[in-house]
Amino acid sequence: MSANPALLTACPPLPGACLFLAMLCAGLAWLAWRRHGLHRASRAEAARLLAELAARSRHLHLCAQEMHGLGLRLVGQDGEAAAAGASAAGLGRTLLCLAADLQDVAAQGAGPRKLREERLALDPLLRATLDQVTLAMAPGRREWRIAPELRELSVLADPRALRGILTQVLTRAVRHTREGDPIELRLVRADETFAILVEDEGAGLAAGDLGHVLGGEGTRGIGLGLAVARQLLRAHGGNLTIEALRGVGARAWITLPRFRLLPGAEVSAGS
Repeated sequence: MSANPALLTACPPLPGACLFLAMLCAGLAWLAWRRHGLHRASRAEAARLLAELAARSRHLHLCAQEMHGLGLRLVGQDGEAAAAGASAAGLGRTLLCLAADLQDVAAQGAGPRKLREERLALDPLLRATLDQVTLAMAPGRREWRIAPELRELSVLADPRALRGILTQVLTRAVRHTREGDPIELRLVRADETFAILVEDEGAGLAAGDLGHVLGGEGTRGIGLGLAVARQLLRAHGGNLTIEALRGVGARAWITLPRFRLLPGAEVSAGS
């Protein structure tokens, strides 16, 4: 059977088609290699920036310690020196908190959080946290009202992370209340979750705080420290929600899955 001349003319020569396919594959391979290189360079730059952030936070921590110590020494003096010392000590405490937050953010950026969960009693952890927050706000006083059932509570959590969460939430409550104001802590149970509820009668919600940061009206936008606290809670399968109303006060919901609420068994101190 003889070949059809029209069909031979319509089909491209086989060597030309192979050359075209080879060039196409080479181009795709170069694009993939280029994309991989850019991604690798981006990851390297992110790692460098995180390392620099961690180094800067350590430097900030040292400077804050020096400022705090100098301020405390000046507080013992008279007149303007004492006032300047109190101001410097307060600023030093604020910078110490910021340095700790930056270190936590840098650690999270370096990889997923690894929890060291323990069965722990909440009462010793609460007392240690309240002592820390009270010392940080000195001179000053708040009326802490803690529900008895909270002092009997046992939970499954990372002690260091839970203490950091409570520190941030209670510090927020202190900053938005006045001398002698009550701050109440109580337990709220649900079918699948439970929450440590922190209520205050402070300044409440400023107009500029309404926004999309935590999902809608009635929720306060959170700063760096509370953002880290929320990330820690999410690592536990929980969440942090803060509701506030101008002139009435605020509520902070530290929510955790119900399985983390343990029966009263032998637990560690959680310090």
